[in-house]
Amino acid sequence: MTAELIEHQADGVLTLTLNRPDRLNALNPSMTDALLAALRRAAHDNAVRAVLLTGAGRGFCAGGDVKAMAEEEGAAQTLEARTQQLREHMECARLLHEMPKPTLAVARGACAGAGLSLALACDLLLASDTLKLTSAFAKVGLSGDFGSTYFLTQLLGPRARAFALLSPVLKADEALQMGLVTRVVPDAQLDEAGAALARQLAAGPTITLGHIKANLNVAEQGATLSQALDHEAIRHIRCSMTEDHLEAARAFVEKRAPVFANR
Repeated sequence: MTAELIEHQADGVLTLTLNRPDRLNALNPSMTDALLAALRRAAHDNAVRAVLLTGAGRGFCAGGDVKAMAEEEGAAQTLEARTQQLREHMECARLLHEMPKPTLAVARGACAGAGLSLALACDLLLASDTLKLTSAFAKVGLSGDFGSTYFLTQLLGPRARAFALLSPVLKADEALQMGLVTRVVPDAQLDEAGAALARQLAAGPTITLGHIKANLNVAEQGATLSQALDHEAIRHIRCSMTEDHLEAARAFVEKRAPVFANR
């Protein structure tokens, strides 16, 4: 049986490939379980310095498996049990957004529903020019999960309402103009560009990048200026005490590129 999630680790990059290409990598419970387990391991594995999330075949992720949902209609499971299972699966989005190392989504084709949520949960989203991005939830009678409303509100502000309620399908250049995508490249170059960007992130000062993410998360969650300054102060000093900072300072003086060791 083919694995629904393919894991590959090299050069400090953990690549996680959603692998149900015949269903445009639509999420089902078993694949989401595998993704959650992989992200939990990655968050605490010092050998993983960046995470790249992508999809096999011609699409990134079409969201939840609607066909499977229809087949499970009326399943004997309580509201509480279903809610608990979904909430646990939604930890995938929190881990991508909050783990103390950079995360990168590399997407082509369909990116919809929970697939869009996962892509937006990542720190960066590199898109193919074939990308078709949409919320899709309203069109299947659902309100949204995996952090959809949180990430859309953060990125779009008041425009999030129209995007979520009307669910337009955006092409890659439109998504770039709206700030939903970091960069767009020709589809033939996507995999190479994604791997290169992930290696660049993995070669950086991982501890420092984790603190940068934490500062940004504090700011986006509504911290006051005083609170943000408090967090910045302690994290800045912590970074100044790392070997990577000392290496960067020496490299600056010696006019060479630093080599970071994640210490």
